[in-house]
Amino acid sequence: MALSVEDLKKAIIEKASKAPKPQLYIKDFYDCDPDAKPRDIKKVANQLVTEGELMFWSSGSTTMYARPDRIKNEEKNI
Repeated sequence: MALSVEDLKKAIIEKASKAPKPQLYIKDFYDCDPDAKPRDIKKVANQLVTEGELMFWSSGSTTMYARPDRIKNEEKNI
């Protein structure tokens, strides 16, 4: 893991905030730190869910990650 946990958290939050779609698969975060193992990325993403920075979003068939404020804005536009 080239990035520290805090730097990885910042990179994940930034990606989730700026991505074209509000919901992202865990694999979408892998490029935040190409040197990190997928399991490490998932652990940090789950920590962000626990901290309230991200939330789980389910399409019914798969679980994705999203910023809570972006999901609320998307649901208002529907």
